[in-house]
Amino acid sequence: MALGQIEKNYGKGSIMKLGEHGNVGVAAISTGALALDLALGIGGLPRGRVVEIYGPESSGKSTLAMHVVAEAQRNGGVCAYVDAEHAMDPVYASAIGVNVDELYISQPDTGEQALEIADMLIRSGALDVIVIDSVAALTPKAEIEGEMGDTHVGLQARLMSQALRKLTANLNKSRTICIFINQLREKIGVMFGSPETTSGGRALKFYSSVRLDIRRVETIKDGAEMIGNRTRVKVAKNKVAPPFKIAEFDIMYGKGISREGSLLDVAVDLGIVKKSGAWFTYEGEQLGQGRENAKQFLGENPDLALQIMDKIKVEAGIDDVPIDLVPADDIDLTALDAVEEQAAAATQSDSTEPTAPKTNGRSRTKKADTAEVES
Repeated sequence: MALGQIEKNYGKGSIMKLGEHGNVGVAAISTGALALDLALGIGGLPRGRVVEIYGPESSGKSTLAMHVVAEAQRNGGVCAYVDAEHAMDPVYASAIGVNVDELYISQPDTGEQALEIADMLIRSGALDVIVIDSVAALTPKAEIEGEMGDTHVGLQARLMSQALRKLTANLNKSRTICIFINQLREKIGVMFGSPETTSGGRALKFYSSVRLDIRRVETIKDGAEMIGNRTRVKVAKNKVAPPFKIAEFDIMYGKGISREGSLLDVAVDLGIVKKSGAWFTYEGEQLGQGRENAKQFLGENPDLALQIMDKIKVEAGIDDVPIDLVPADDIDLTALDAVEEQAAAATQSDSTEPTAPKTNGRSRTKKADTAEVES
């Protein structure tokens, strides 16, 4: 009787037995780094969840987020980028593999506007991934309108707490991944333990299903020339698989994450590729002498790399992870047009310039002609 009344009031499926749920498996979208996909336990970032990527400056936070966008787009997904830092570089994004012509982008004026736009986009149900770059740049309107030196206690933390209360349920319904990029700060007067903390209060730590701590551990050189960074990511929190796993991969300047390097490292760890001295071999075939030569060989032989990738996925048990992207034909783009109209109306009432994602009917836009991005 009570169950029937609940379904009558709130709709079919508002309450059910867990075993009656059709798909209890967690769908995921790849991060673009195979080692990190394995460390996450489900083959990538979980759908319908909040994800936080944090770390020091130039550690690869934005690069990792853009790789997730590229992977979603490669599988036919629709993505958005809320560029609160006004520093997104479309040239670098394109080099990573992002289809910038199909990427929705917004460069909001205030933190409230950024999070409201994000909520509208998520509620539209048309997005697979949305990136908010970054939490530290989500400046409350009161702080922007105030004077330099004014004290504003807890405004950003309160803003984030309120936004996440709204976003979490909407993300679960729309199956959208919401990636928050965050910066590190240091607590004053800490004598024991790490003085590092992240900006924006504690709400994001609680609401995140996955938190990734990304660090640059060494510089990759070609002779005297620096060509990239060796990057280490620790899964500091994971609600969908065992946490505290660590993954390492290469981020090459101007190119992004080295897929071949990550593939080679994982294949060696699993014993699929054999390493004898400096030589790498796969099923009797020599891949090259030295890691860089083996990486180059895999890059020149994509069919062989794909064959090794398939073996790794079977070995790791992530060969059948669902992605659950919304088919392009099923996406109602009028929902995204409505977002622009609502945001424009809201901004007009505040007598400010609208900066909602510009859809121009059905075409996506790109922004940020001159900017720098973390590599």
